Amino acid sequence: MTSFRRIAPVLAVTAAMTLPATAKTVKEFVAEAVKGDNSEIALGQLVLNKAADSQVKSFAQTLVEDHTKGKAQAAAVAQKLGVQPPEGVSPEAQQEMSRLQNLSGAQFDSEFIRFMVKDHQKDVEEFREVSTSGSGPTQQFASQTLPVLEKHLQIAKSLESGK
Repeated sequence: MTSFRRIAPVLAVTAAMTLPATAKTVKEFVAEAVKGDNSEIALGQLVLNKAADSQVKSFAQTLVEDHTKGKAQAAAVAQKLGVQPPEGVSPEAQQEMSRLQNLSGAQFDSEFIRFMVKDHQKDVEEFREVSTSGSGPTQQFASQTLPVLEKHLQIAKSLESGK
């Protein structure tokens, strides 16, 4: 309890800061990270049920496992910052899930991988920015998460190019 009293003012200041290039507050970044994890988990579960290609299914399983762990880490940081972790998925993920519902086979797999490349490129850029310009628990979280997102991007690009 004593240590929390010492760091509480630091957390309050950190939570109010904005992140330079993204113009988001630390709280917004963490809340969006949780929602992003929710999105990747939901998309991964959909793909596990509908994908035609075994490599795409394997990638989906990796997404579900990694983003379940990531969500727990993001939720812990959110709690430290006094942010209620959001439920549900991002609007982009909801649109993608709707698009995917109408596809099957190779078209389904291709659309999913296209979205994963685009989504992870955006995420890697944002997490890289926070890992270098953020501070405190948010910077630490971004630094720990970045290699996982880079791995996902690499897998998605590899699947997209057919290698």
